[in-house]
Amino acid sequence: MDARASSSSMSMILFITAIVAAAYFHSSEAAVSKGSFEDNFSIMWSEDHFTTSKDGQIWYLSLDKDTGCGFQTKQRYRFGWFSMKLKLVAGDSAGVVTAYYMCSENGAGPERDELDFEFLGNRTGEPYLIQTNVYKNGTGGREMRHMLWFDPTEDYHTYSILWNNHQIVFFVDRVPVRVFKNNGEPNNFFPNEKPMYLFSSIWNADEWATRGGLEKTNWKLAPFVSSYKDFSVDGCQWEDPYPACVSTTTKNWWDQYDAWHLSDDQKKDYAWVQRNLVIYDYCQDSARYPTTPEECSLSPWD
Repeated sequence: MDARASSSSMSMILFITAIVAAAYFHSSEAAVSKGSFEDNFSIMWSEDHFTTSKDGQIWYLSLDKDTGCGFQTKQRYRFGWFSMKLKLVAGDSAGVVTAYYMCSENGAGPERDELDFEFLGNRTGEPYLIQTNVYKNGTGGREMRHMLWFDPTEDYHTYSILWNNHQIVFFVDRVPVRVFKNNGEPNNFFPNEKPMYLFSSIWNADEWATRGGLEKTNWKLAPFVSSYKDFSVDGCQWEDPYPACVSTTTKNWWDQYDAWHLSDDQKKDYAWVQRNLVIYDYCQDSARYPTTPEECSLSPWD
């Protein structure tokens, strides 16, 4: 079997797995109310670059040479399951970054915690890359980059984060692409103390996003538009001074034993992703990190 046939076969396997996983998560999330955009979000900047479909169920962010646009949740959360469907900028999107992330602050503060999905645009015909990153107390540098097994500009795909005190898992269509584990001790790498907002934005990053900044944004093609729908959260909504749901494992599926580890089926998907789709892993970058970061010794399989 050639590489293209193998990739096609695995894409079908992952698709079937995603359907099965979706059924499981749907049953777990049945009580969650998604609400409208106005119920959940506020525009962060450039409201004139934000539009919706006629029924208000699809949200569009646009980028031109003047500015991009972004929105954030009105509530903060500490632990839970966070999910949204995105369709990315089609065609020549070099230099354009669509970000979907969680952060403990409204700005890029020096002590922030953050969990990132960043979608790095490319020239027409070249694949998008997904970059994920994890910050604790303002320190990131924990990037991974992946290819995808589909074209994220043709249709909506689901991007999700599972966050509890034991692990952070980044999912694409219910397939785990990255697992970031905690060691159960006080440390400087696992964000588990600060509640976070959820954000999404589109912005120009042609100084680094595509081929290290060699490919620049073609503004003749502006505006660049990304779209969003079906936001869903099943998490511990923050209430000052401290919400009870942070410290219980009896009511929330995302903080029970089964959510502390990948399932057997998820491990199979994750293993294939690791073999075939990883472009960059900071844990393997000995030139950048002569001393391997502490968290890199933690097994995602445990």
